[in-house]
Amino acid sequence: MEEKKKQAKGVEDFEGYGADPLPGEGQFLDWSDRLFLEVYPEILNYGQKNQNLSGAFMVPMSQVAKGILEEYSIKMKNVTELASKAMAKSLNIKENCFLTQFAERAQHKARFNYYLRCQKPDLVLGLKPHSDVSGFTIILMDEESLQVLKDEQWFTVPKITEALLVLVGDQMEALLVLVGDQMEALLVLVGDQMEIMTNGIFKSPVHRVVTSSERERISIAVFYSPEANKEIGPEDGLINEETPRIFKNVKGYPDIYQGYYKKGQRALHVAKV
Repeated sequence: MEEKKKQAKGVEDFEGYGADPLPGEGQFLDWSDRLFLEVYPEILNYGQKNQNLSGAFMVPMSQVAKGILEEYSIKMKNVTELASKAMAKSLNIKENCFLTQFAERAQHKARFNYYLRCQKPDLVLGLKPHSDVSGFTIILMDEESLQVLKDEQWFTVPKITEALLVLVGDQMEALLVLVGDQMEALLVLVGDQMEIMTNGIFKSPVHRVVTSSERERISIAVFYSPEANKEIGPEDGLINEETPRIFKNVKGYPDIYQGYYKKGQRALHVAKV
């Protein structure tokens, strides 16, 4: 516990160890421990003072741990690029169009989640209902605990093996298969900024994490987002007379999102035409 306290973040900060920033009135804290880090390209500078991290936040770690985190971060960067191209191809638009919007210094932030056992799981959530602010989120989970909202009902996302599963709101589909005997399933959850870029074709689903009285759970979520202060908007190839623009170009969407997230509300409406 003392070591955890050394990495504790401030009440308004995201990076570091601890719960999310204090929620708004009437909102509950999540039943989980978590460590939130900006991992790429910042992970390459670990061991040095890095002003790109919020408040120059650094987590002391061994060379072995740094190597594992660096390797995982680089592989997740490759996955985000593959997924971005695959999504573009599925929409019959230029393969690199989303990568261009994310830009050269696209952000990769990792959230390491530990969900404790709870004696009253019907009263507490591991993570409250929300949509993600990211372009999309890559999730590695050890147990079934993630649920998505569809038609006012909650559905549990199944755990599968050796596949990259893309969840785009109203549907789930296997986008591509990852080869490897030890490969666990990776879930790609579409975020608000990708819904904007696809002009609403890909949906950013509302989701939550439930608790369990029988077992603990662990997951890693890597949030892939456009470069800071980068303006984004619907791809031109997705706008025509039959599918008119429903989103405008926006800049600084994450800052807008946070104000609504604290109140337990969605922010997408601010980007609507």
